[in-house]
Amino acid sequence: MFQKFFNQRRIRKGTEIEDSIMTITQKEEAIIESPFKRQGLSLAWLAIVVIILILAGRVIYLNFYQGKYYSEISKGNRVRSVVIKAPRGTIYDKLGNVLAGNAPSIDAIVIPADLPKDDSAKKEIAEKLSGILDMNSGNIEIMLSSQDPKSLNPVLLKENISRDQALIVAEREAEFSGIKLEKTAIRSYDSGPIFSGVIGYDGKITREELNDNSDYLMTDYIGKSGLEKNYEKELRGIYGATQAEVDSLGNVKRTLGVINPTAGNDLVLNINGELQKKFFDSLSEVLQKTGAQTGAAVAIDPRNGGVLALVNLPSYDNNLFAKGISNEDYKNLISDANLPLFNRSIAGIYPPGSTIKPAIAAAALSEKTITPETIIDGLGGVINIGSFSFRDWKAHAPSDVRRAISESNDIFFYTLGGGYGNISGLGMSRMKKYENLFGFGNLTGIDIPGETPGFIPSEEWKLNNLGERWYIGDSYHCAIGQGFVTATPLQLANFSATLANGGTVYSPRIVNRIRKNDGTEKIVDPEILNNNFISADVMNVVREGMRMTIESGTAQTLKTLPVAVAGKTGTAQFGTEGKTHSWFIAFAPYENPEIALAVIVPGGGEGNSAALPVTKEVLSWYFENKKSQN
Repeated sequence: MFQKFFNQRRIRKGTEIEDSIMTITQKEEAIIESPFKRQGLSLAWLAIVVIILILAGRVIYLNFYQGKYYSEISKGNRVRSVVIKAPRGTIYDKLGNVLAGNAPSIDAIVIPADLPKDDSAKKEIAEKLSGILDMNSGNIEIMLSSQDPKSLNPVLLKENISRDQALIVAEREAEFSGIKLEKTAIRSYDSGPIFSGVIGYDGKITREELNDNSDYLMTDYIGKSGLEKNYEKELRGIYGATQAEVDSLGNVKRTLGVINPTAGNDLVLNINGELQKKFFDSLSEVLQKTGAQTGAAVAIDPRNGGVLALVNLPSYDNNLFAKGISNEDYKNLISDANLPLFNRSIAGIYPPGSTIKPAIAAAALSEKTITPETIIDGLGGVINIGSFSFRDWKAHAPSDVRRAISESNDIFFYTLGGGYGNISGLGMSRMKKYENLFGFGNLTGIDIPGETPGFIPSEEWKLNNLGERWYIGDSYHCAIGQGFVTATPLQLANFSATLANGGTVYSPRIVNRIRKNDGTEKIVDPEILNNNFISADVMNVVREGMRMTIESGTAQTLKTLPVAVAGKTGTAQFGTEGKTHSWFIAFAPYENPEIALAVIVPGGGEGNSAALPVTKEVLSWYFENKKSQN
């Protein structure tokens, strides 16, 4: 019994011990785990505090440092100034005919800030637009991706799109975020190839041009050549603007106000459009007959220096540039060996040949190396200096200066330039002095860009540049407009005008007046470059010689014209194949000149074979239609 009791107590005691052990173990675990729980809670609170501080810092940064920027962005998304482009000024000839006007056009443009931010969305827009605008999708994508995403300045995507293309883009506007249509105008040129050398053309501004014209937009047009370039500030109007409320995609929701644009100023020219066309047609016909490839003609009013006509052949159609010239058309122009883009009337330099002889005669008379009565023997058509022979184009009888001019006597002018027998020559320095006074070797200052000055050499120039001293043969050659002497058709026309008016050198002017958009007009006053450098007596002798050219000299075919004409033929050799340029200068009527001109047909043969027929046809037409030309 006692044994059974002790056994039961042992069992209960053991159970109590086990329970005690288990109780101690759970408490110890709680004590051990408690620090880790407290540490995890602290880390969570720390993370929350850090996040709050970051958010607070971002709020402070956005409000205090970037607040103005985002305010402007928000305002830009709400109110935007939309440019209204101003019409470009119109260009008229002296008879009131429009030579350059405006035709409505539509451009597709990009507003970078309104483009989607996602590249895949831009790619999708590019792919859709490529089929509509007939453009390479890759090029469009590159353009869209390369823009400043913050910029509101429009960028040209494609100019002068068709009406159908514009309608499709407008109908699907929601698909093309950031792509807009802009109403604008392109130049419309009347008889483009006939007047392109005068008018020039305008086209979309380049990034390089934009750097020099900060007030222009990348979608603007700007003058590239001719009057369009030289009178850009006058022709360009003042843009207006529409204050409009727009949504986040740039779509106009409401117009808030309008500032109307102001059209550009108009130009009224001295150019006689009908005379210009006559020159163009006559010169073109002569080129076909002679096989020559190029030609130029310039006509000037000797009373004020106004340019009546300025023609280049071959020419180009400036409407091609106004409409956005294709790569193929542009390649054809620049690869043409006859350089249709080259304005040879103001920049082409050629030996003037015998057309310069009146200047040499005026110099010799002024320097008194000869008198009007001095007779110089024709020497059988050749001057021999040592082992060198200087030949005339034919043998002439003994001549005075008037007859020498009219018959284009080379021996006479060799003698004036370099001297022979008892006549002391002018030498190059004195020839250069008077040629410069007449405007040779200098810019005339005509009001279109691209003019070149031609060249009158000097003894020093030859020594310094060619390493050779000046010989008497050099003076002989320069005295008849050969050798190193070169001139432009414009200079020869201006020289003819100076002879016509008795000795006043004007700076040729194409623009007669500027008709301002406020209704007033600004007259472009004649500018005198030089005058009173040759006496009236000397000028009269020279003019009489040029009149004799028509009466009994090398241009007698002009005797049938309805008015008295004075002129001078010129045949200038070039190259090594014996080819010659055909020149003619003239003015009329002889007593009271109102037109002076120069015509050149490079490679056209002698002066009376190509340039003279053009002169005859043009002057005949001009004076027969005189009443309608003023």
